[in-house]
Amino acid sequence: MSTLDELFAKISAGRKTAIPTGPVEAIIVGLGNPGKQYEGTRHNAGFMALDTLAAALGVRVDALRFKSLCGDAVIGEKRVLLLKPGTFMNLSGQAVQEAAAYHKVPMDRVLVLMDDVSLPVGGLRIRKKGSDGGHNGLKNIIYLTGRDDFPRVKIGVGQKPHPDYDLADWVLGRFSPEDRKTLQPLFDQMPEICRLFAQGKLEEAMSRYNRTPASKPARQEEGTP
Repeated sequence: MSTLDELFAKISAGRKTAIPTGPVEAIIVGLGNPGKQYEGTRHNAGFMALDTLAAALGVRVDALRFKSLCGDAVIGEKRVLLLKPGTFMNLSGQAVQEAAAYHKVPMDRVLVLMDDVSLPVGGLRIRKKGSDGGHNGLKNIIYLTGRDDFPRVKIGVGQKPHPDYDLADWVLGRFSPEDRKTLQPLFDQMPEICRLFAQGKLEEAMSRYNRTPASKPARQEEGTP
């Protein structure tokens, strides 16, 4: 007859996802705006990236904590908190500051997934630190934590069509089907990028995944701002 330990081992071996144990060692934050009306918008590229990561890990991001939806994951043999702030973009720092303080996670172990209008659609830039670059989510995180030396994955969503176009209208507009198709392979790389981050191999992730494809004329999906 199997012992209880052997039985539990068999059950664990049959699970699709590892059970997180021990302290949280890193936090991965997807930036976006909550609500159905913002789904599929350029400003929600960080949410979309985190959703892809969670799906690949078999993790649900639905626990309400730190003004966020949270998920508990094991990435690169490290316990990692997945975070989707429930505040609007310009208040993202509230969730990040609270979660990092509670779990005593230093800011260099907080990875932010975010949209970037300075990169063409499908471009990707991993950075160890930097300014907010005019991004309201980053701006609030830097303001509330007092730190700008946290890594971030910048997901290219394309520049606005012309200089006079309102930037808020652009980032709150939805991706065209063509752009979604271009972005999907990038989202599919998130599990590997995040694994390297969790293992302290951010420079390797930068050398493998940083890319800037040729820019294309910006196209606006009909019926969106």
